[in-house]
Amino acid sequence: MIAKSKYIQDRKKLLGRLPTINIDVPDFIYIATDNARCPKSDVYVKEGDHVNCCELIGMRHGAFFDQPIHSTVSGTFLGFEEHYHRSGKKVKFIKIQNDHLDTLDPSVKTRTKEEVEALTKEDFTQIIKDCASVGLGGSSFPTYIKFQTKEKIDTIIINGIECEPYVTADHRLMLEEPENVIEGLELIMKAFSAKRGLICVKNKYNDIKQVYKELLRRYPNSNIELCPVGNFYPQGWEIAMIKGATGINVKSGELPAKYGIMNFNVSTVAGIRQAILFNKPVIERLIAVTGDGINYPSNFKVRVGTPIKYLIEKCGGYKNPDIPKVFILGGPMMGASLPTDDTIATKTVTSVIVLNKPNEEKEEPCIRCGSCVYSCPVGLEPVQIMNAVKAMDKDRVKKLNPLKCIECGLCTYSCTSSIKVTDFVRRAKIIAKLP
Repeated sequence: MIAKSKYIQDRKKLLGRLPTINIDVPDFIYIATDNARCPKSDVYVKEGDHVNCCELIGMRHGAFFDQPIHSTVSGTFLGFEEHYHRSGKKVKFIKIQNDHLDTLDPSVKTRTKEEVEALTKEDFTQIIKDCASVGLGGSSFPTYIKFQTKEKIDTIIINGIECEPYVTADHRLMLEEPENVIEGLELIMKAFSAKRGLICVKNKYNDIKQVYKELLRRYPNSNIELCPVGNFYPQGWEIAMIKGATGINVKSGELPAKYGIMNFNVSTVAGIRQAILFNKPVIERLIAVTGDGINYPSNFKVRVGTPIKYLIEKCGGYKNPDIPKVFILGGPMMGASLPTDDTIATKTVTSVIVLNKPNEEKEEPCIRCGSCVYSCPVGLEPVQIMNAVKAMDKDRVKKLNPLKCIECGLCTYSCTSSIKVTDFVRRAKIIAKLP
């Protein structure tokens, strides 16, 4: 296990050094009508209509918010197709034939410095809402909701930790677009009238530390600091990050805003900058495509809506194509495993991991070693939760408080009996929500 972990970290280190490749936008782009947070939608265009890049073409509907749908290319709406979504489910996608002109919608406009200075917090909130800004670290949580807090925010924390194995998209963004990160943070600090900004990275990322320490000298009055934190997993979990950066221990179930803190993923910050300065939604993002199942692991700048098959082709195709593959969107610990490569790069896909499928590890009986308990960052007892789920004891499940679980996957990773403990805890979370 230790040797395997070192191999994975070495691969991540090597991929993190490779520059991002700007690939051609494919002939057909696919935009999801629904997602994990929004199960319903309205589409505003009909088959045969021409659409502009960044044009509003629909609206997703969630339980307590709506989310605009924008075209990421200019071209012709051809209808709908079903493909796998990063949530692991098959959903309906809008199919657009790309005309390769990238004709921008009139709604995209550059704001002058004076216009930006005049923006209020309410203006920021509306712009970010209209541009459909979401958590690009993978959460897909609507960003504008964070801007609606009534709490006094003193500190903005940027999460550039990217602690999962294999994943390198945020790492490359921080190295290749550092000015965009800093300018985005300055805009967020302005919106909240925050006094301090912290950019959190793992202490071992010397390349990022060198770049930002030098670059921040050009922003002497910004009150922005680089904040190296621990190298462990899950240091990127917001509670662990805030503790490492500020010493503040945010209690489970409470929002960081109560402590005067607001945190954002680094890719989200770059997206916010684009929305505020240009009134432009996120139409492309950095994605790491890696794993031992492809020939050339790469970092790509990808147009949202690109088929994953297209990215795999750009990596030289599959290595050992006769061996079955495992497909993971997102990190291997918290991402979604899909049964096929028939899936699409959405805004919140940080990575595509293609692995040669290993021989199934035989699941053994639990030996009550306690590894899952010792490894749980939120102090749960995963083995007890698993037993309660197996017994269908709803009351016992609720008492064990599985809703605290952040689904980091450490209980499964550390299990000496190869039991998929995390899957039982996920089931327990569903049971705990039942009346």
